[in-house]
Amino acid sequence: IRNNFTVFADLGPLRYLFFSLSLLIYMTIISANFVIVLSVCLENSLHQPMYIFICSLCLNSLYGSTGFFPRFLMDLLSNTNFISPPFCFIEMYVTNTYVANEVPLLTVMAYDRFVAICQPLHYHSKMTFRTVLLLLILAVLYPACGLGYFFYQAITLPLCGNKLQRVFCICWSIINLSCVDTTVISTASQCIVVTSMSIPLFFILYTYLRILLVCRRSSSEFRRKALQTCLPHIVTLGNFCISIFCEFSVSWYNVVELTTFATVLSLEFLIIPPIINPIIYGLNLPQIRAVSSGFLRAGKRLCLT
Repeated sequence: IRNNFTVFADLGPLRYLFFSLSLLIYMTIISANFVIVLSVCLENSLHQPMYIFICSLCLNSLYGSTGFFPRFLMDLLSNTNFISPPFCFIEMYVTNTYVANEVPLLTVMAYDRFVAICQPLHYHSKMTFRTVLLLLILAVLYPACGLGYFFYQAITLPLCGNKLQRVFCICWSIINLSCVDTTVISTASQCIVVTSMSIPLFFILYTYLRILLVCRRSSSEFRRKALQTCLPHIVTLGNFCISIFCEFSVSWYNVVELTTFATVLSLEFLIIPPIINPIIYGLNLPQIRAVSSGFLRAGKRLCLT
């Protein structure tokens, strides 16, 4: 049975306006994140743990956006908004692993800043290339394996309907269509999500508490440099938490009465962080800003010639 996205049926002529805006947003996400990734990959001076983690964060944004926007753009122009179960599972898996990857990436970035500020003499011995690579592999593989099993359990449930009150496939909506009692799987999934989110967040708060204590005992110049490297991460973390809170509020409480409002909230985690993150890091970190500006000037000269 193919799933039907009923939200698209209410758009009418506005679908062309939404298509143009969505295409502009998608191209902005690709351009902004690609500039950061290209800057880190091609500039030798940026081959450091902090910038490698920033590059990974931008790659994850490209991964999540690409898993959602192409099909979303096609649905905006299509008269029949159906999706087959395999493609629904793929979209559900990509969007959720994008979120799940973001949490450990932000956690290892907080650990990197903690070691750099609180243990500067041991930074190079602790944050070696092998350690960075291991942290990145764990940040990607752990969510991929854990969510893979959980989604397999979800898609094997018998369904008694095919109408999804969303604009993309999400696990909670599929579970709500099941013919059998899903209390156990719903409760278990919520517990897993809360645990997997709260533990990293508590660790991040601990690292920033330690950083704050060190900064209080240091000079004003040291505090300024620490704030310059930590502020983008704090803004990114806060932005991500707000976006995920909006999505969970819509999903768990099944907000379908406020269709437009619920749709905007459900899309925030796929739009706002991928746009804001590269802008924050590109503007606040002078090393990335200088390299990115150089690439943009070179591209402009190339286009003019």
